[in-house]
Amino acid sequence: MTYRFAVIGAGRQGTAAAYDFARFGEAELVLMADSQLAQAEAAARRVNQLCGHALAEPTQLDASNPAEVVAFLKRRGVNAFVSAVPYFFNLGLTRAAIEAGVGMTDLGGNSDVVLAQLALSQEAEAAGASIVPDCGQVPGMGTTLILYAMEQLDEPRDVFMWDCGLPQRRELPWDYRLTFSIEGLTNEYHGDCLFIRDGKTTRVPALEEVETLSFPDPVGTLEGFTTAGGLTTAARTFAGRLRTLQNKTLRFPGHFAKLKVIQWLGLLETEPLEVNGQRVVPRQVLHTLWEPQIRAQPDTRDFILISILALGLKSGTEAEARVELLHRYDEQTGFTAMEQGTGWHAAIMTEAITRGQVPRGVIPVELAMSGSAFVAEAARRGFQVKLDMARS
Repeated sequence: MTYRFAVIGAGRQGTAAAYDFARFGEAELVLMADSQLAQAEAAARRVNQLCGHALAEPTQLDASNPAEVVAFLKRRGVNAFVSAVPYFFNLGLTRAAIEAGVGMTDLGGNSDVVLAQLALSQEAEAAGASIVPDCGQVPGMGTTLILYAMEQLDEPRDVFMWDCGLPQRRELPWDYRLTFSIEGLTNEYHGDCLFIRDGKTTRVPALEEVETLSFPDPVGTLEGFTTAGGLTTAARTFAGRLRTLQNKTLRFPGHFAKLKVIQWLGLLETEPLEVNGQRVVPRQVLHTLWEPQIRAQPDTRDFILISILALGLKSGTEAEARVELLHRYDEQTGFTAMEQGTGWHAAIMTEAITRGQVPRGVIPVELAMSGSAFVAEAARRGFQVKLDMARS
């Protein structure tokens, strides 16, 4: 059986997802939709070149117009789509998916938006639509690998995750390169994280609780600190079952201090200020000034790291499961590690929807697919997930 997929947002992560649809999704058509037709055309051309045949087709689409999205989904007979646009479009696209009765995943990252999507689960179920928010690298693959770590224990108790996407070579002054949306990045640095502390879902401020960690070469020493949006649904799903669940974002040493200065200056805020008689949004100023300095260049080579420690009981004794994924830029396809981790996780979940493997409704990512099933799919794509078990 073949399927019709759509990618709404034909940027870096969306193009990676489309490639996965073409290679692994039994696709008969992949529609690359973007507000900028030239962007959609370039993405479709790249996917077709990589696949060696014309499977991707460009189209212009306004993701902020739900009626236009519904008409597009119905007219083209789309089975499922991935939202690869900034998080603030996802609630409207969820409503469009429900109205059209088609499957959907998104790249998530904003807890308030995801909770609003979950509130539409009964409507999605009635429409026969399966919708999985918060896919991607983190949120997304990190949560699925947390589930994989928990599956190794009979009674998981405390789970900790650290993750990053970083350039392989440090570059001053930021020691960071952005390979996805600037809106997604600054969203992680503002507001509260949803964790589990003492068995309860708890809000913890972003950009706090900094720690220094050491990883085997070639990664080395990194800083870890709290960021928002990484565990939204898992922090609710596993409350009461886990005593602790948390994640921290990793950066090269010294980067955290620069982020705190940005925060202290108020540049992450979204409420307008008056400057010389003009209304100015501080975060938009930050985007304008900062993005050109940190945007990944064509020659940027990056890596992603997801490291998970799960503690609990195995056969009645204390045990720990360590899960680690280290993945790099792909020289063959030209996809960055972040594009692979983000786009391919979303694609795997979208493909599971088309095959009827995901329940109807708005389904938390940790309930959409088992950790073991995902690891098997990830291996087909070259992800090497390492598992180490130890007992005390």
